[in-house]
Amino acid sequence: MKKTIWMTSSIFTLFLIWVIAYEAINHPIILPSPISVLNAMIGIFTHQDTLHAILMTCLRLIVAIALSSILGIALGVLSGFKHQIAIFLKPYVTILRTIPVISIVVILLILFGFNYTPYIITFLMVFPIIYSSVLEGIHQMDHELLDVYHLEEHDFKLGLKLVYFPMIKKYILLSFLQSFGLGIKVLVMAEFLSQTKYSIGNQIFLAKVNLTYDKVFAWTIILILLSVLIEYVIHRYQKGTE
Repeated sequence: MKKTIWMTSSIFTLFLIWVIAYEAINHPIILPSPISVLNAMIGIFTHQDTLHAILMTCLRLIVAIALSSILGIALGVLSGFKHQIAIFLKPYVTILRTIPVISIVVILLILFGFNYTPYIITFLMVFPIIYSSVLEGIHQMDHELLDVYHLEEHDFKLGLKLVYFPMIKKYILLSFLQSFGLGIKVLVMAEFLSQTKYSIGNQIFLAKVNLTYDKVFAWTIILILLSVLIEYVIHRYQKGTE
């Protein structure tokens, strides 16, 4: 109950700051009013093209994270059991973690064009998170429990299902939380720069060009709500499996 009250108070304070700033600036192009942003959000959810853009962006995000999860979990497990593989992959993971996102976007746009760049850049940014989380989960496993299992069973697939996966599951779920938050930011940025058709990034670009900043704010709020919704679903699943 107290958590809900504090959260509501925080949101109300942020809204109050927005209203005060709007009245102080008194320029709708620089800072739109909450009412105009609300009307823009209603327009977004009642227009077929914008709904299609939301759907396509969500689909790109799911595809990119699904591919990152498959490869990240597989290579994370292999690296956890084969130290040589971890050493071999470490430079690549370090590069993906440190290289500026804008540099990769520009390179990918030149090589692959605007259709595939949002998928690839999201995959490249999310993969190190999932891979590193799985690798860390394997390193933190209870070795005494593993020794007991190895005394009883020697089936690796069965051990992966009943022993290894339950112990690293929380690390995987945590990586998903981080991946969706980062993934949607990177994806929309790539869509914005590449002007990908039927995308939230392209809708934000059009709103910027047309100086309809109430739509820019509306799309920003929608992205925040979308991220919060995804995190809520993952949290609920995590609590349901504990």
